[in-house]
Amino acid sequence: MSREIQRATAADAAEILDLQKLAYQSEAWLYDDWTLPPLLQTLESMRDDIARCIVLKALEGGRLAGSVRAYASEGLCHVGRLVVQTELQGQGIGTELMRYIEGEFPHTRRFELFTGSRSAGNIRFYERLGYSRAREKVLSPAITLVFMEKNR
Repeated sequence: MSREIQRATAADAAEILDLQKLAYQSEAWLYDDWTLPPLLQTLESMRDDIARCIVLKALEGGRLAGSVRAYASEGLCHVGRLVVQTELQGQGIGTELMRYIEGEFPHTRRFELFTGSRSAGNIRFYERLGYSRAREKVLSPAITLVFMEKNR
């Protein structure tokens, strides 16, 4: 199958939001928390993200396979909501999306993202991409975020 990475447009918002909500269900189960922000995001908010951030989509054979978004502020690129269709995970789509999103910010020297402390697979994935743990933030007794950084 052919894979393409493209910038998302407002027309992609509903499909990306559907994938995001599907992808974050595993995190909701892991933390027993169905109020995670990616699960509650509205279509209007997704359209706002597409307007204010760089949102990329991965297409596999013309079908949405994944997405990631990022924006830069004060020399720091904030990367978030990397999602890949469950049945397509482990095929390099997430790695390719991360490489492309970092490439969208050629003058940024530092990248930051976060994941949950219980999301060991996510942490290992980001470490393989050169990210390292920077700090943690406790949100609730059940949820601690691990912030990870990468310097260019």
